[in-house]
Amino acid sequence: MTSKTFFITGVGSGLGRALATGALSVGHTVVGTVRKPDDIATFEDLAPGLAHGAALDVTDDESVFSTVADVEGTIGPIDVAVANAGYGLEGIFEETPLSQMREQFATNVFGAAATLQAVLPYMRKRRRGHLMAVTSMGGLMTVPGLSAYCASKYALEGLLESIGKEVATFGIHVTAIAPGSFRTDWAGRSMVRAARTIDDYDDVFGPIRQARLEASGNQLGDPAKAAEAVLQIIGIADPPRHLILGSDALRLVTAGRRAVDGDISTWEVLSQSTDFPDGHQIAAN
Repeated sequence: MTSKTFFITGVGSGLGRALATGALSVGHTVVGTVRKPDDIATFEDLAPGLAHGAALDVTDDESVFSTVADVEGTIGPIDVAVANAGYGLEGIFEETPLSQMREQFATNVFGAAATLQAVLPYMRKRRRGHLMAVTSMGGLMTVPGLSAYCASKYALEGLLESIGKEVATFGIHVTAIAPGSFRTDWAGRSMVRAARTIDDYDDVFGPIRQARLEASGNQLGDPAKAAEAVLQIIGIADPPRHLILGSDALRLVTAGRRAVDGDISTWEVLSQSTDFPDGHQIAAN
């Protein structure tokens, strides 16, 4: 594969670090962002000359755009942008403060949107590039207790799918990366947990929270293999619009999509009943 320049947000740990490490190991240049300036040197030590660190808060739009402009001007054209920075918010919807939900969207949705929007003009002018964002299997199916997180990832999936249709004629590919449970710290210290306040939800949510805590550090997915899978779709003529990673994600997403298809099929007649009887399209005002 021809050496490329990657811009990856959130390389301090988890899948972001694994993807950056994998790309560096095969000779790509990686500009990776971290939250703390002290982490820059640690990242750059992974591959001196190829790894370039930058401190960035993806919720600061101005900083995102200026960082991308600086990369384009000093390091070179960004070939692959991966909006990876994000975190999980666990909690029953009724118990979750709206302020925490807004913070979840600020990072997971608007942080990714700022990253992609900052890179897109450069790729459009060059008529090439690959935009990616790490969503989640929770962006294609849901579980109790992750309502805010799943909502943010569903939003990101929709954003990416629409962008892909907008830029397809410019030679730019767009891929939503939807991982399942990987052996990172996402479910451990990186998870924000809303306080429990309503006993009525104990039976449905208590076992789920406990199981997630016990599984942390023992998840099925290997981050290094996830990185290898992502790198396989770089540079190919027709990369996937949606890339699901992990056998658990494949199983759960398939079941979730099947349930949606079942509702559509079951209520097909009712859906059709809302049309005008003459069958003519009415022009929108």
